[in-house]
Amino acid sequence: MKQFKIKYLAGGLLALAIVSCQKNLEKFPSSAIATEQGFQSVRDAKAWNTGLYSNLRGNFYGISMYTQDIQADQLNASIDYGNRNGFPHRWDGFEATEGNINSIWQGYYRALTNINLMLAGFEKIPTNGAAEVAELNRYKGDAYVARAYYYSELIKRYAKPYEHATAATEPGVPLVLVYDVFAKPARASVKAVYDQILSDIAQAKTLLATVTGAQGSEKFTIDAVLALEARVRLNMQDWTGAKTAADAVIATGKYPLINTLAAFQNYWYTDTKTEDIMQLYASKTETPNTNSVYLGYSTSLSAFRPDFVPSQWVIDKFVTGDIRRATYFADKNVNFTTGAGTLTLVNKFPGNPALFTATTTNYAHAPKFFRIAEMYLISAEAGARSGNGALEADALVKLNTLRAARGLTTPLVLTGTALFNAVKDERFLELAFEGFRLWDLKRWHEGFTRTAPQNTNFLTVGTGFTNLSIPANHPKFQWGLPSNDVTINPNLKQNEGW
Repeated sequence: MKQFKIKYLAGGLLALAIVSCQKNLEKFPSSAIATEQGFQSVRDAKAWNTGLYSNLRGNFYGISMYTQDIQADQLNASIDYGNRNGFPHRWDGFEATEGNINSIWQGYYRALTNINLMLAGFEKIPTNGAAEVAELNRYKGDAYVARAYYYSELIKRYAKPYEHATAATEPGVPLVLVYDVFAKPARASVKAVYDQILSDIAQAKTLLATVTGAQGSEKFTIDAVLALEARVRLNMQDWTGAKTAADAVIATGKYPLINTLAAFQNYWYTDTKTEDIMQLYASKTETPNTNSVYLGYSTSLSAFRPDFVPSQWVIDKFVTGDIRRATYFADKNVNFTTGAGTLTLVNKFPGNPALFTATTTNYAHAPKFFRIAEMYLISAEAGARSGNGALEADALVKLNTLRAARGLTTPLVLTGTALFNAVKDERFLELAFEGFRLWDLKRWHEGFTRTAPQNTNFLTVGTGFTNLSIPANHPKFQWGLPSNDVTINPNLKQNEGW
């Protein structure tokens, strides 16, 4: 079976599912196949697996990453941002028809549709010998962990954070495990969704148990599954479980922390793999989504005109000696309608020259899907919040290990709330502009106030911009379910405030 046919199938499943039931239809177009014909061999499963990773690349970076950061407190809109991503940034006029939150929802559920078809279809594929059994099991494992990943992202974005006292009654997202074009699912509870995520992770851990991890693996490995489990359990406030999973990945020793500026800049700028538990494939012909809103280089102006720039207080959080400051930021010549000058811009995603398709940057990078630094932060936060003395002591070790690698060589000596606050600060620094900030504030039940911008001559100022203040637990920390879905599905109930 040719790969292009599988891709056509994945993109047109709704139509094919309906017409395949018509008895008077004797044959399909030459460019399409019936779904039941798509699961005849392990070779077919491989084609579906290729589509799974193509979808994963299409649902990572880009709007899936920068939308929530633009909504949070680390960035300011430039004077020429043109209202691109303006609604989430202002929190005003931010409605359930907003393009990014609709596209992300649709992209995730479209991928889940294919995964559900895959898992059902794989059960029908005959195997010949142990090698084919092992290969098919790997594809099944990939499908289970991908489904867990998509639901972990949906529940984080479109529902309230997990709280033990309310998770069983708070509405989560529709939990769809079987493909049914006519289904109108209601929202499962937050707990039910997380339970399903853990169930899928358990399946993946069994099926991928022998798929060993390596730096920059382009496909799921057992280490990637554990990394997802650590993140999920942290969001569930399962401190022991989160720390156990994160520590298991750290203990492999396969992903050493980078401790020099040159190596760290190479890691971000040219996509070296040292700290990557998983790095998605990218090439000049298969380019991923990009985080292009932070630089906006203009060849005609020979200067930069970004949509969003970091606030001065954010830059100042990175102290002298921290190798992240000279990596994540760069002073650039800018040229706006209000004049030219210099601003410090986010330079974390400048574009890998190996992926350029022209003489200047296209901002493309091989996406860093899971990083070992996040595992250190998960282990540290889980230990700090566990109430267990031994786990708390190890949390401090993990925190100081990460800080030392980044050039902050004076060890901290902290316990309790002070330790937890230090971990929060370190997440702010390490994971800046990688899509974590808004969700961290949400699960910590913290609001924010934007303050201390850079040169306001180059920024959009006023209400909703440089001085925006959002209280903890604001309803729009939970994104609205797309209006069209709520309209056509009477079983879906919209989030408060939308």
